[in-house]
Amino acid sequence: MARANNANINEALQQHCAVLCHCNGGRDVKEAGTQTDSKVQGHGPRLSKGNLFTLLSLWMELFPREELVLRNDDNELVRGTGLVVVREHKVVGLHCSGAELHAGQLAVIQHGPRLASCELYFSRRPCATCLKMIINAGVSRISFWPGDPEMSLLAGACDRTDSISQEAVLDAVAVEKMKANSRPHIGVILQPLAHGLQQFVNETSKKCDFMERVSNDTPDLDVEDLFRRQWRQNLGRFSRFILPEQPHRHVLTKMGLENFCMEPYFSSLRQNMRELVEVLASVSASVPLLQHGFYKMDNDRKEPLGHDLPQARPVSQEIARHCIIQAMLLAYRTEDHKVGVGAVIWAEAKYGRCDGTGRLYLVGCGYNAYPVGSEYAEYPQMDNKQQDRQRRKYRYIVHAEQNALTFRSSEVKDEENTMLFVTKCPCDECVPLILGAGIKQIYTTDLDSGKDKGDISYLRFSSLPGVQKFIWQKTSQDTCASAHDAHHLANGCMGKHDRQVEQESQTSKRHRPDHFSNLPPV
Repeated sequence: MARANNANINEALQQHCAVLCHCNGGRDVKEAGTQTDSKVQGHGPRLSKGNLFTLLSLWMELFPREELVLRNDDNELVRGTGLVVVREHKVVGLHCSGAELHAGQLAVIQHGPRLASCELYFSRRPCATCLKMIINAGVSRISFWPGDPEMSLLAGACDRTDSISQEAVLDAVAVEKMKANSRPHIGVILQPLAHGLQQFVNETSKKCDFMERVSNDTPDLDVEDLFRRQWRQNLGRFSRFILPEQPHRHVLTKMGLENFCMEPYFSSLRQNMRELVEVLASVSASVPLLQHGFYKMDNDRKEPLGHDLPQARPVSQEIARHCIIQAMLLAYRTEDHKVGVGAVIWAEAKYGRCDGTGRLYLVGCGYNAYPVGSEYAEYPQMDNKQQDRQRRKYRYIVHAEQNALTFRSSEVKDEENTMLFVTKCPCDECVPLILGAGIKQIYTTDLDSGKDKGDISYLRFSSLPGVQKFIWQKTSQDTCASAHDAHHLANGCMGKHDRQVEQESQTSKRHRPDHFSNLPPV
């Protein structure tokens, strides 16, 4: 009965959203992948397109900055904002506010007329300065989380700064007027999670390659307890996206969204965001930056380059971890639920662009899926344990790295450092593509490196020439000591250390379902 009531509430909220933003309650948003237009969803839970892009925008707002140019204090007028640019179901831009430019302005500068017919997903409602430019660019849809907007309505609340509050209110009025007279669909696209997805994310996050490496390197560590503690910390950090109830009602009223304050719409809206924040906390907890980080493979340190060009400097551990979590979020949109893989490609320009990402810009991203236009049920789902090789899926699945390269939004430039962040070790099918594309650095795990699983093998990765390989592994004592002197914990070569020989065991620990039910509500 409770589940039926929740379904009725969610349906009512979508209908209410349709009235506000003319989006048909999200029903005209095709449930298509970033790469595929699958008409039939696969077995098992899967992130919806709208929720995936919303999660990426929230995560981009937290992009590690070399300088804390956006403090997000109570007295700060402009809040940092994350933005995802989508064209034909493909992510073509990941942005966050910089010291001088807002996220929307950065999108206009980088994409220009290519923004026409794109969908934009903001982590908070954009200000009037950004909105008028992106409307003028001809975008088809603008989605945002209706919390504290980019021009903060909570700024100056502590010291009652009238000028700041008045400026924010005037901006909210201008935004609402432009929204009412614009061609794009502007509003909130936030959907409840698929049934069982939260538990699925928790279980797969605890058993992912990064947590398995932590467990192998530190046998006496309680990985379950580590994950739980990381999840709690992340939940406390990310819960700022969900305002306390009374300030949230105040913000919605000031933005002209009084109708969202009505029940059951208000509670359902906040519940949907709370579910997304819990997913983000789980995925982020699966890559704990404690004694582990991304360091060069031992055999990669002595590999000759074969040319006189200097090796590119690695990104900081914080940025590497952030990009890997982007890839992990993409993996939950996969059509291969047994082995979900995500990949993100970033490049480092020679000069900064006043972007919150510094000199980094997105080249492409993807996840493993079936070919474009195909239906999920048309292809086999059996893995390599099945005896009938004709009924296995490996020959039909397009790998995450392949999709990221195929649907890239920018070309790979030889003079720039182009980095691939992928949640699993690249297989032999992808290695030639990575080498031929000109990728300079790879950040991943090596649990499958050197293995041959019949249909798919990972024998060529460790000897991939001319590409720096940064593997998730335990730091050495020397690296830990030198990290205290650095402004940021940068990637580097680690000394050799004893590793346990990896053995493929048929027995695996069964993790009990953990809904974190004993935690206080956000």
